[in-house]
Amino acid sequence: MQLVLHYDGAGFSGWQRQPDQRTVQGELERVLHRLCNQPVAVQGAGRTDAGVHARGQAAGITVPRKWEPDALRRALNALLPRDLWVAAAHEMHPDFHARYRAVSRRYRYRIGTDDEARSPFRRPYEWALTGALDVAAMHAGATALHGRHAFRAFAVRGTAPDTDEHECTIHRAEWIERPGGTGLDFIIEGDRFLHHMVRFLVGTLADVARGRRPLADVARLLAAADNNETSTPAPAHGLFLEHVEYPSALYISRA
Repeated sequence: MQLVLHYDGAGFSGWQRQPDQRTVQGELERVLHRLCNQPVAVQGAGRTDAGVHARGQAAGITVPRKWEPDALRRALNALLPRDLWVAAAHEMHPDFHARYRAVSRRYRYRIGTDDEARSPFRRPYEWALTGALDVAAMHAGATALHGRHAFRAFAVRGTAPDTDEHECTIHRAEWIERPGGTGLDFIIEGDRFLHHMVRFLVGTLADVARGRRPLADVARLLAAADNNETSTPAPAHGLFLEHVEYPSALYISRA
């Protein structure tokens, strides 16, 4: 079965279960154990970092046959904490795997550019950058990401095997300007993402927009062998995992 999850990452130490730490995977497994009277392993489509949010994280589980998707969703939502919610549950074919069968993932990073971006009602969910930004340079930098590249410069070192080429295919990368000049959203979709990759990209594009580095650095970093000259990653709290796509043939039913 696939669960589609929404969560506020502020109260979690990331996705992956950890001893003595509150995590999304750990909370799900705790409640599933209670409902199923047995341990239930939860596979995530990706491991979001501490503070990163989700509006479309996918998780794979195997539960006793008595559980139909709708009934399990209702039971989970009755017991899960307020900052974690199951938006949908789907019956899947047996060869479904939340991580390895995903064909694309989409992230959104939110930047607030008006004074109200520092409001307590917005600040937890966007990066407040209220200075002048070269939006045209941000658009050009995003366009340069399209296609297949090695993203070694935009990943935490040592989190992928030495044999991994760090290559990702980016299907979509663009900045969307929000109405009224309140901010910009960076939308990026690709076949895979490396550790901190989206945050490194946003941090670098934000430095380009603020005149701290030239636009040509984006292409130069895409050809770099390490992250020595990459900008500091953008804060975690502005990042959302929005959607994980799977082949339609894997779905038995959609709840």
